[in-house]
Amino acid sequence: MDLIEFLTSERGLDTLRAVIIVLMGLLVAKLTSAITRRVSEKYLEPQQTALLGRFIFYGIIILAATSALHQLGFSLTVILGAAGILSVAIGFASQTSASNLISGLFLIGEKPFKIGDFIRVGETVGEVLAIDLLSVKLRTFDNLYVRVPNETLIKSEIINLTHFPIRRFELKVGVAYKENLKKVREVLLNVADEYPLCLTEPKPNVLFLGFGDSSLDLQFNVWSTRENFLELRNNIPEMVKNAFDEADIEIPFPHRSLYTGSVTEPFPIRLVGDENKNADD
Repeated sequence: MDLIEFLTSERGLDTLRAVIIVLMGLLVAKLTSAITRRVSEKYLEPQQTALLGRFIFYGIIILAATSALHQLGFSLTVILGAAGILSVAIGFASQTSASNLISGLFLIGEKPFKIGDFIRVGETVGEVLAIDLLSVKLRTFDNLYVRVPNETLIKSEIINLTHFPIRRFELKVGVAYKENLKKVREVLLNVADEYPLCLTEPKPNVLFLGFGDSSLDLQFNVWSTRENFLELRNNIPEMVKNAFDEADIEIPFPHRSLYTGSVTEPFPIRLVGDENKNADD
């Protein structure tokens, strides 16, 4: 049987109709999904819009494929029965995927973050690129693509770094014991006053943390908008260091005092610098 005879036969016509159904189904799925996304983006979150578009696309594709198989002579009852058995088999074989799917529905419903937010999951920090049913895609600051399974997100602590419009930067700093704490506070607060990226409300403040091994430990808190946070975080430490230098405020390094007891002999001291000088002479 040549091609013309096959196409003009009843079986050939059924095959041609099945192919047309699949192609039309694919076209309708793309158009319907695109229209749905465009209409729903005015009322839904981006991740919900994307999810709705995928549901409609794959739903139409499944209907078209089922219709095409029916056109080829497959019984609809048999197809649905086989699909049910296949679904059960896939469900047992992919319990992790099912768990991720359910976790994805919880994430979409709870909305702990949205596309474009920066989140921290464990030691990974990145921008949310996509929220799918099985996983969330992130882009880290060093431009790495990270896929986090939804089940992991449900079980982990998620920190949304950009949920609120402002953030606080905390700088821990130590000054020498001889320094006047009132003067240190004034210097730190002047740094915040003179830096335009520091917000005046909430007000910057300085907290006394305690007496450290080698220093008086303080915490300098300043607020900024989330858009300026990284720039402020990079600049404030340098500005504090320069302000301390100008005010002659010492930032001490760790000291250790060795005590040998009142009855012990003093430690012998040898001046290495003088020996080298005499040798040169």
